[in-house]
Parts: sequence; structure tokens; C-alpha cells
Amino acid sequence: MSNPSLMIVAGERSGDLYGAELALALRERLPDTKLFGCGGEAMRLAGVDTVVDAHQLTMIGITEVISGLPRAYRAFHALLAEVDRRRPQLAVLIDFPDFNLRLAKQLRKRGIRVVYFVSPQVWAWRKGRLKQLKARIDKMLCIFDFEEAIYREAGIPVQYVGHPLVDLVRPRLTREQFFGEIGLEPSVTTVALLPGSREKEVRHILPTMLEAAHQLSLTHKVQFVVAVAPTLDARWLEKTLLEPYAGRVTVRVATHATYDALAHCEVAIVASGTATIEAALFERPMVVVYRVSALTWLLGGLFVAVPFYSMVNILARKPLVPELIQRDFTPAQVAGRVEYLFDHPQAQQQMARELRALRDHLGPGGAASRAADAVAGMFLKESGVRSQESE
Repeated sequence: MSNPSLMIVAGERSGDLYGAELALALRERLPDTKLFGCGGEAMRLAGVDTVVDAHQLTMIGITEVISGLPRAYRAFHALLAEVDRRRPQLAVLIDFPDFNLRLAKQLRKRGIRVVYFVSPQVWAWRKGRLKQLKARIDKMLCIFDFEEAIYREAGIPVQYVGHPLVDLVRPRLTREQFFGEIGLEPSVTTVALLPGSREKEVRHILPTMLEAAHQLSLTHKVQFVVAVAPTLDARWLEKTLLEPYAGRVTVRVATHATYDALAHCEVAIVASGTATIEAALFERPMVVVYRVSALTWLLGGLFVAVPFYSMVNILARKPLVPELIQRDFTPAQVAGRVEYLFDHPQAQQQMARELRALRDHLGPGGAASRAADAVAGMFLKESGVRSQESE
């Protein structure tokens, strides 16, 4: 008899990281189980057979999704073909709701139980997804403390496990080592630029960040480091987006070093998303920015039901960090907000203290372990049911 199998599906950089941590924890609990699904480099290194590469599914916005539909269609059916071939005892779907909710529907038709890890942001928009989730999944594992009550009230089995980033966000190098590697001066004020993890996202965001960097360089002695996500081609970014600023801004690229960049900068300019939580865990004063296409912005405004865009401000329930979104995201605005932090050390200190207080919303650590316990328990129960049915 072949070894039992479990499917894990993640479609974005953050999901790949969480999927990798979950896979490592599951290998300790279910050593004879084959893990397969969709993910990126982190999940592959953790021993998951990624029959679909998550890079094929990288999309942003509403209108931008259209160009990626053929790739998503192929990936969707490739995963279902593997499901039909391997017949996994359980599936774990991580975030990425536009894709994963459709996949959950097909898995349910096949009699495969589904655990959803990292809640879709139903509290922010598209609350109708709660009905879909109730019909298609067997358990929700949420990472923010306030989400548990939402699912319990909706009648969906739920467990709050905490945020995986609490255990992951650690620098690799000292300030001197990191700056020596990338060619910057440890004694100079440094701003980290985190423009996102997807090429289209970076094209929308990084040029404005760099223009703001140029404006800041005219009035302050400051240097910049662009933290390049592993999903991006650093050579493309340097040639296409950084070359025009050669000689105008002291800026370096750091690959696979986001946490070092955040640990050793004084201020960060961060694209709204998971990176804001990473910066918050470092208690790093930040300015949050974002931009999508005009049509995506218009359509999205019809559905969004929260007063803030960054997860940091949503958790704080107030504008703890400045948000410059869409039309407000201009070089002058960004430079002005960063300059204010430079010139008011007490404002930096106050922001850092309030960011530290947000840790209580993210759990004590050990999220991947708790998630693995929940998944392994369901997996073993389902395996036992199947064994009895086959006798």
C-alpha cells in the first residue's frame, strides 16, 4: 500500500513561507506522509512536492487578474489531476482565496476534507465568502486574534493559532556585516524600501519610492536599501528600475535579506501587505504605501469596508503609521512623512512603542506547531475512517 498523502496549496510569497513552516512541523508528526501541492522555493526546501509552482499564480488587484487567468486555469486543473491520482487524506489551503475557494469546492465534491490556514480578509471585504467557507471547508486556522469570533459566529469550526511570522522574523547578520555585504556605511542613516513581492506590484510602487529617496537625499545624509523578495529577479530590478537613479541616490539591493534590511534601518517605506507585519515585529517606524491600476482602485472601493489599508493600523484600530495610498502616494508626500520621522526622534520612539504593543494580537509564537497539531489530528482521524471503510 502506498504512503498516505496530504496536499498543501499556497499561491503567494507569504503563503509559501507559512506552508514551509507547516510542512516542517508536519514531517515531525506524520513522517510517512507524502506532502504535495502548490508552493514556491520555501515549500520545496521543506520537502513539499510542488507539482505547481506558485510563481505561475502571482497576480494583484482586480483587473490585473485577467491576464493571469490562463495560467491559473492550467494550475488549477494540474492540481486536480494530482488530487485524482494521489487521493490525499486531507488538503490544507493557505490564504489566496480567489483560487483556493474554487479549489475547496472541487475538493469537497471529491470527498476530501479541507483545512483553511490564514483567513481570507472577510472582515475587510467580500463578507459573502463566509457562506462559501462554511459550505466548503472543515476547519479554519486563523492567525489574528479578532478573527476567531467572526468564524465562530458564522458556525465555522475555527482555531486561533497565532501568526507564523512571530517565529520567523529574525535578522541573519549584524549591522556591520549586513552593510558590509551590500556596500553601505553602517554609520549613515538608512531607509529600507520594501516595494512588494510581485513584478507588477513593484512596477507600480518602486519608481515613486526611488523618487522620494532622491528628494530626501537632497536635504539629508541618507542611504537606501531595496529589499528584493525571492519571487523577483534582482537583476531585472536593478537594470530596469534602479539604473536611472545611479549617481543621484545611494541605494543598494539586498536579496533574501528583508529581515536584515528591516532590523538595521532607521525607517522603512513599505508596500501594504505582509511586510507591514514584518516591519512591526521589528518595531520599525514606517510609512505604508500602495498603488494599483485606476480601474482596480475604483472597483475595489465599492467593496472595502475598513477604515485603514495596512494590517498594522487595522490591528491598532487607529492610524498608528501613515498610509499613502493611490493618489496620495507621491514622492513629495513620502519624502515629507519620512523627513518628519527623521526630524522628530520622539515620534519614532512613540511609533516603535505602539508597534511593540501589537504583538499581543499576533500570539506568543509557535503558530506553525499549533497549526500542525490541528492538521495532523484531522489527518489521522480521516486516515482512520478510510482504513475502516476499506476493511
